[in-house]
Amino acid sequence: MQIKNAKFVTSSKNTEKCPPANLPEYAFIGRSNVGKSSLINMITGEKKLAKTSSTPGKTQLINHFIINESWYIADLPGFGYAKISKEIRDKWEQMIKNYLLKRKNLLYTFVLVDSRLDPQNIDLEFMEWLGTNSIPFIIIFTKTDKLTKNELVKNIEHYKKILSESWEELPDMILTSVTLLKGKDEILNVIEKTNLIYTEI
Repeated sequence: MQIKNAKFVTSSKNTEKCPPANLPEYAFIGRSNVGKSSLINMITGEKKLAKTSSTPGKTQLINHFIINESWYIADLPGFGYAKISKEIRDKWEQMIKNYLLKRKNLLYTFVLVDSRLDPQNIDLEFMEWLGTNSIPFIIIFTKTDKLTKNELVKNIEHYKKILSESWEELPDMILTSVTLLKGKDEILNVIEKTNLIYTEI
């Protein structure tokens, strides 16, 4: 798939304010500072489409971008950001869950995980929630260029081992690096194939 154009559409504070659910949609979510905005910019080829920041918690609303005038990217707020009040954090969590449960045109949720870290409970619990609610998702490992080849293999295998303790079938996984443009084609291939299925329904 080639990205011919990518444009910001709107920021929404709840699902009801999102654009009409008439096009295929793909959500990107992960813990704060996992590299979500940078990844969106990488796959769309637009360096300033999603706002990046060294300060965690930059994304506070559901940001929609329309790609090739035919499908949406939804940039969701990062979870697990400690430097906000519990009240705001709970509000974000409820907004995210409502969106994931109610957005009828959402086809895949890409869950971003920092490849350098051991499996984090907050990520594992979120994936468990997605599985329980039958929300299709793919794990996106970010920042893989920060590890040696052996370190990366070891970390991914460890992640799979932890997941296999509670999952009969492991979720699909894609390894990415914004610096190396790694994983871009794999993500776009998933989207392209899924869009074809959507148009046939």
